[in-house]
Amino acid sequence: MTVPVPAAATTPTPAAAAALTSASIIPPHTGGDENPSAAALRAQFGSAITRVEVIWGDTVVFVARESLHAVVRWLHDVEQYDYLVDVTAVEYRTPERPIEVVWHLRALARRRFLRLKVELPKRGPLSVASVIDIYSGADWLERECFDMFGVTFEGHPDLRRLLMWEGYREGHPLRKDFPLRGRFSRAEQLKQTLAAEPEARYSMNELSIAEAYDQLPADMKERLSHRGEAGHRSEGE
Repeated sequence: MTVPVPAAATTPTPAAAAALTSASIIPPHTGGDENPSAAALRAQFGSAITRVEVIWGDTVVFVARESLHAVVRWLHDVEQYDYLVDVTAVEYRTPERPIEVVWHLRALARRRFLRLKVELPKRGPLSVASVIDIYSGADWLERECFDMFGVTFEGHPDLRRLLMWEGYREGHPLRKDFPLRGRFSRAEQLKQTLAAEPEARYSMNELSIAEAYDQLPADMKERLSHRGEAGHRSEGE
């Protein structure tokens, strides 16, 4: 009896394997179906839409800085983008490449996602219009972007740090020029912050756990001690 011999497995060449992988497994980086809102934006705002890209299936619309607010207002009112997911920014290592401020929008009823970008040259003013009058949720999102990247949102009613404390002096932590080793120590930063009337912001218990308490000026320690004693008396009375 003759035993059938299975056919020998053939190993594809590296070139054929790469072609097979790129064609059948990894989706293309760019290209694909464009969100219909991009064409509507071109028709409505013309040259204010500087370019449109489709990256990994998401449509990215680049908008001129001065038209950002009008574009977002139109997307909200006409295209029904009723959910502002995020406001953030991106800085690249290339010195000449601008900082990109990014808005993520969703039209929930229409199941559409759109990413807007405004490019800000690093050597120019890092400012763009606030959209808090369109999306109230932009309040903290814009504050976070300001805190981390130093982007100013014109018209924001209370633009101040959100994650870092107000006395933080070392710039914006997500910028490429941020000093990873710090210009001065964390204890020194905390000392400077506490020096700005800490009694108005913190309780004695909070201050007692601060590492920099021992480094505070003597007069401040005395004030804090009196405040702590007054607090104990009032609690016991």
